[in-house]
Amino acid sequence: MLRKTTDLERFVIAATDGPIGHIEDFYFDDDAWVIRYIVVDTGTWLSSRKVLISPNAIGHPDWAGRLLPVSITKEQVKNSPDVDSDKPVSRYHESQYLEYYGYPYYWVGTGIWGQDAYPSMMLPGITPALKAQRVRIEHVQVGAEVRRLQDSDPHLRSCNVVMMYHIHATDGDIGHVRAMLLDEETWAIRYLIVDTSNWWLGHQVLIAPQWIQNVSWPDAKVSVGLTREAVKSAPPYEPAGQLDRKQEAWIYAHYRRSGYWADEAMRATTA
Repeated sequence: MLRKTTDLERFVIAATDGPIGHIEDFYFDDDAWVIRYIVVDTGTWLSSRKVLISPNAIGHPDWAGRLLPVSITKEQVKNSPDVDSDKPVSRYHESQYLEYYGYPYYWVGTGIWGQDAYPSMMLPGITPALKAQRVRIEHVQVGAEVRRLQDSDPHLRSCNVVMMYHIHATDGDIGHVRAMLLDEETWAIRYLIVDTSNWWLGHQVLIAPQWIQNVSWPDAKVSVGLTREAVKSAPPYEPAGQLDRKQEAWIYAHYRRSGYWADEAMRATTA
């Protein structure tokens, strides 16, 4: 199911032994467009320290109670490596975090979560012990190279920062980013929700990350390989409704693109 990132704002994060804070932001991978971490404000509990929570730890959200359970303890969070959320997070800092919790490196493998398609996915026939062994071997093999690079390759972006970025078609402006739609199973960002009110009053449209040609982070501008007319004639996005696969297929068919679900199925088959 697809959910707006704004729907999760201020959700309480509940560790196995109590609440640890509320969601303040999301960090996404600007290459794969996948949410890699939730930024949590711990409030008075840890003197408003910001901590990162990986989707590897996240359970099923309680939408009515606005609560997100995680499979870690408050003590683990308290002792986790410090990450300054006001500065770019490097691959080196990520490796420290992932090694601390025993999570696999998501950048190793063909899936969007490393060797898997989902965070913490257990493949058939692979026991928790075997998976832990696989992760330990991976950390030994890749960790030395990551540590050698130290603070290079900051590649995580704040969802909050991208809000209000301007969207440019091949022949002019379209609008600005209003929110993002994420897949609650894979945590992949499936669409940018674009508000076209400055050009086409009262309408919102969906732009898939795969259609982005370039992002100018200093200029807060996203360029897409679509014309304004193609966007204007596309199926509109209705914020109050729930987007289903049939509606997604209409959008992709309109732009004459293959759906991400077909591409991912092919990658899974190949793997």
